[in-house]
Amino acid sequence: MGAKKIMLLKRLFRRVRSMDSKKAMAFMNKLTEGTFTLLDVRQPREYEKAHIPGAQLIPLSELADSLNELDPTKPIIAY
Repeated sequence: MGAKKIMLLKRLFRRVRSMDSKKAMAFMNKLTEGTFTLLDVRQPREYEKAHIPGAQLIPLSELADSLNELDPTKPIIAY
């Protein structure tokens, strides 16, 4: 992974906070839709089977190459 991608990753994921599902739902309910990114990092077949409405799929294995698809100004909730 190149230095540019590492720098972008650091900008996107500045603060890392672990939340259980109840805390994540409470956090999302406080925000207006579109002011955060809900990022599903599972595989496409898992996403197709079930996902949280509004989630953006970027499999973990493709994340480094797809950083330009994420808005660094919005909080990102990854699952």
